Formats: sequence, structure tokens, C-alpha cells
Amino acid sequence: MRALAERISPCSAHVLDWFHITMRITVLRQFAQGLVHHDEDAGMSALDELRRMKWFLWHGNTYRARETIDDLVLELEALDSRYPNLRKFKTAMREFQGYIASNKASLINYGERYRSGERTSSAFVEATVNAVISKRFAKKQQMQWSRRGAHLLLQTRTRALDGSLRAAFEHWYPGMTNDNDQDHRRVAA
Repeated sequence: MRALAERISPCSAHVLDWFHITMRITVLRQFAQGLVHHDEDAGMSALDELRRMKWFLWHGNTYRARETIDDLVLELEALDSRYPNLRKFKTAMREFQGYIASNKASLINYGERYRSGERTSSAFVEATVNAVISKRFAKKQQMQWSRRGAHLLLQTRTRALDGSLRAAFEHWYPGMTNDNDQDHRRVAA
């Protein structure tokens, strides 16, 4: 997916969405809170490390964040507890470790970006797209999309956004006039 985005817009920068990072950290925090009930010291230590890790990630300190993640993974591997979800916690922590390591080039200083009024998440866009698509695929909806129809609509929308839709139509219909040139001439006159 990243390669496709780079082909469409080679000058753009890929940024890991903060929403996706925090969703994973939320799951890890829930495991750590469960651990507190079985081993208070280990659970509180894990919660503290998760807070530090989140702070480092928010402030773009990838090196310290990865160091904290590595330390927590080692602590969990050495932990012997009766916590029933310990194995799941360890697995989730290792997966998060891999997720951050494989996306380290896409981590930014989210705090700085937030303070300068820039977006740190695309969650609102994802929610809107999911709502629109799920509504159109609902069986009780009067105007329902087929899978093929939805695919064609998304292709058309993508071409409209990247500016290649008009060129495609001009290629298919060589006699098509460019209305934009006429509008610019009228405004200039």
C-alpha cells in the first residue's frame, strides 16, 4: 500500500497515523492493568513503561521509544506470574515492537505537528468512509452498491483526486473540449 501511495505522489511523506499507534497502546495498557491484579509491582512497572513509551513516540523520540519497548519486552519475557493473559500480553508487546521497528521511518514528532495545527490522525476520514460504504452495502438501503460498482466508484474518485480523470476522458473521447480554458478566458476578459 505504501508503494502505491509513493507512486501516486512521490514527493509526499508517509506518516504513521497516531490513532493506530494509540489503539495498540490501549490494548497493551489493558493487559498491564490486568497484570496489576495478579502482580502489582510488575503491572505498575509495565504501566509506567507504557506511559514513557507513549510519551517518547508522541514527541518523536523514536530511539528512546524503541529502547523502552525493548526493555518492556525483556521484562515481560522474564516475568513469572499467574496472570492468565500474560502470554497474550507478551505476544501483543512483541507485535508492537515489530510494528514500531518496521515503521520507524514513518514516525514523526506528533506533539510538534499537533501544536502547529497539523493533523496527527486520519481516523475521522476512515470513520466517514466506513460509514458511507457500510450504509451503501446495507441490504435495506434503496440504492445499494455492488462490489464492482463500489470498486469503479473508488477508481473514479481516486482519478478525480489525483487529477488524472480529465486526461482519461480526453483519451477516451478525443473531441472533448476543455471547459476550464474557456472559463479562464471569460474571467480574464
